[in-house]
Amino acid sequence: MTTVAVDEFEAERSHLLAVAYRMLGSRAEAEDAVQEAWLRYDRTRQHGDEIRDLRGWLTTITGRICLDVLKSARVRREAYPGPWLPEPVVSRLDDPAEQVELHQEVSLALLVVLEKLSPEQRVAVVLHDAFGLPLDEVAGVLGTSVPTARQHASRGRRAIAEGEARHTADVAEQRRVLQAFLAAAASGDLKALAAVLAPDVVALHDGGGVVSAGRKPVYGADRVARFYAGILARRGDADAIKAEQVLVNGAAGMLITGPGLLAVLTATVADGRVTALYNQLNPEKLTRAISGTR
Repeated sequence: MTTVAVDEFEAERSHLLAVAYRMLGSRAEAEDAVQEAWLRYDRTRQHGDEIRDLRGWLTTITGRICLDVLKSARVRREAYPGPWLPEPVVSRLDDPAEQVELHQEVSLALLVVLEKLSPEQRVAVVLHDAFGLPLDEVAGVLGTSVPTARQHASRGRRAIAEGEARHTADVAEQRRVLQAFLAAAASGDLKALAAVLAPDVVALHDGGGVVSAGRKPVYGADRVARFYAGILARRGDADAIKAEQVLVNGAAGMLITGPGLLAVLTATVADGRVTALYNQLNPEKLTRAISGTR
């Protein structure tokens, strides 16, 4: 492999990571998929095959790899202990390079909805809608006809529109509402806590079966308020818990630490209230997220 070829691939790496992360919701799996794309690119170059559109070729190859991963991961995630939340991308508020390609415009809320799609729908939506791959090339990735690929994209698009949590707030408002939520939870004031929650709010917690976390989604302002107030009341060390403002996949979030506690919390916000809460507590997923915090 020539130095030129290596440089050409490296120039596309961040793009390929963005593609794979949208499809897989895991930084580790995304990096593995891109590494596999590199190996296939290497073999193709060694055979002397010409690649006219490198980005398009690599995007297609990465899509095929991710489709295989999604199909194999589906059974594992269905057996997952409790809600499966994507691996968050955490960055500091004062980082001038906070909008890295890996999480540009990829909210955790969107990744949660993408997780509900079939592998074919997810690949079709990501490749066609997010990265502009023509439908005939999407069909090639899926190994199907163009009409079928169009149908997968359409159904995936419709599922996203129906399932994504309401979110209209900018980062500043998200931050303000999240702070109000945490302050009310720490005080145990159920009335104040419910006041910052939308009536149809949903809270999802991913402990991976390793740490204590809700095994089912919690629905409704009253139940979510009681759930979080109850957690802090049971711990009895609310004063020892620290919440640092961070960005989580480009949105406002909190890195929460304390005795035996590590979590990344983010939310969707509309009309001044939380519409969905995403609480990542799985140590395996957090290790990469926190170690990668800039």
